[in-house]
Amino acid sequence: MIKKGMRRQIVLHYILVVFLALLLVEVIFLLAIRTYYYDSIYSKITNQLSTAETYFNKYQVKGMDSTVRLQDLLDTFTFNNTELEVLTRNGDIVTSSTGFQPDRTITTSDVPEAAGGSIGRWVGRQPGTNESVMAVSKMLQIHGRDVYILRYLTSVESINSGLLNLTLLSVGIGGAVLVIVALFSIGLANSIVKPLNNITAVSAQMAKGKFNTRIKGNYRYEIAELATTINYMAQEIVRSNQIKDDFISSISHELRTPLTSIKGWSETLVSGGYDPEETKLGMGIISKESDRLIGLVEEILDFSKLQQNEMKLSIGIVDMKVLLQETILNVWAKAEKKRIHLLLECDDAVFVKGDANRLKQVFLNLVDNAIKFSHEDSSIVLTVQSLSNQEVAIIVRDSGIGISEAHLAKVRDRFFQVDALNGGTGLGLAITQQIVELHNGRIEMHSELGKGTQVTVILPLATEQALV
Repeated sequence: MIKKGMRRQIVLHYILVVFLALLLVEVIFLLAIRTYYYDSIYSKITNQLSTAETYFNKYQVKGMDSTVRLQDLLDTFTFNNTELEVLTRNGDIVTSSTGFQPDRTITTSDVPEAAGGSIGRWVGRQPGTNESVMAVSKMLQIHGRDVYILRYLTSVESINSGLLNLTLLSVGIGGAVLVIVALFSIGLANSIVKPLNNITAVSAQMAKGKFNTRIKGNYRYEIAELATTINYMAQEIVRSNQIKDDFISSISHELRTPLTSIKGWSETLVSGGYDPEETKLGMGIISKESDRLIGLVEEILDFSKLQQNEMKLSIGIVDMKVLLQETILNVWAKAEKKRIHLLLECDDAVFVKGDANRLKQVFLNLVDNAIKFSHEDSSIVLTVQSLSNQEVAIIVRDSGIGISEAHLAKVRDRFFQVDALNGGTGLGLAITQQIVELHNGRIEMHSELGKGTQVTVILPLATEQALV
């Protein structure tokens, strides 16, 4: 017995479908054979009745004695293995080809039908012998005077016996077909269930943390797609875990460096004995490193809020020209150290509907990245272009080191860093993209290694009603 499961369901469903199909075909086939044989007998008897009626009306002499006529009828039109009976219209037997004339009235349905003018047909059990028979009756007028009913009675036992043998043969063939189908369905079920069991076992290993395990096997169709998807999932989990490990290592280093500076200068200042200039220098370093720590923590908190859909936007009308000018002023000192020129190309005021602080965070991050990866004595250009009456594009373009095609597809992934030596959490672009998406916008990036990068932020323009 097959245990409960998909294998059992497949086998049972296949057998059920084939069994119902075989049953339907066999029933239709046997009924068709039975109808064919019964109709053949009926047709032969009907033709004999028509011939008898024609013969008597054409060749018999009108003055011939009735008894002689009936005897001539029995002698001329009797079949082998068939009884011919002559009945009155009421069904009483006048004579028969067997010479046996029981004192009874025939009440089967064929007699009233014949008395009504049609050809009657009845199939059933013969009283007394319990034999299966067919009776066909027709009314016969001899020269328009004497009216009789001719009734042929023939056994159908041999036909029923042949049909029974044919039925048994059909059942045997059907049983053999079901056995073959069962074996085939078991093989088919195994071809489906075994790969699934393998996939389940590998998935269980992955659930235990063994993400280097892979599903192996030459599968096809949907099962192959499932195996490929699970392998890809495991690969991505391994990659994500590696990225998180790298992030933890990187953020630990990022946090440790300013903390070391703060701790060192704090201990130095506590010990005393320094002139005001050295004290001022130490306090400045402590303040700068504290700001750096705050920035790192805020970036992590922002990412956490975005992941949990807890970041709230303070929506208003934002003048992008003013916002970009403020962004340039905020990073001007950092750009000046590398002698990088910041240029803004925006002729008219452009208004969008959004959170000014979060949008400023977006462009600060983009411009800061551009400065970080640009060469000295280069330029960074911020361009505002209206795409239509509904959207505006803000382009940040530099001529720095650029990003390779392999890294460009991953640069917006969380924790990903093109160059871990430059510091940072690897969350900046991930946060930037999510903030832009919260404003119903999108980011497009184009870069060529060694020639620079262009980042385009596309935002919906504020409607005229909102500006009023």
